[in-house]
Amino acid sequence: MKQVWLVDDDQEMCQAISLMLSLLDCRTRIFNDPRQAARTLLAGELPNLLLLDINMPVVTGLDLLEFIRHRPKWKTLPILIISAEATDADVDRAMSMGADGYLIKPVSYEELEKAFRQVTRVQPES
Repeated sequence: MKQVWLVDDDQEMCQAISLMLSLLDCRTRIFNDPRQAARTLLAGELPNLLLLDINMPVVTGLDLLEFIRHRPKWKTLPILIISAEATDADVDRAMSMGADGYLIKPVSYEELEKAFRQVTRVQPES
């Protein structure tokens, strides 16, 4: 069973995405604060996939994306952005920072499944 970390401060969105991920045989761990997810990574835990919202108070999903991509041991960790920010500039910025995919909220099960299958082909290094 794959472990997916979802970093989003919207509780309803977390519940909906977690349910969709359970249909993909994934165990979801929810972090409402990107700093909490970063601390867990630093402690040595690693998911099979990380889903990040962009807009969160204090530390954004892009801040966490940048933090992760600047550490060699996490360079291959698959990361999908799931955000209501839908401009081409938003997508381009996230992708240029190292995101592996970008989904626009509200995301459908079909979109999530397709992106999940594409990015989890390559497993993160331990």
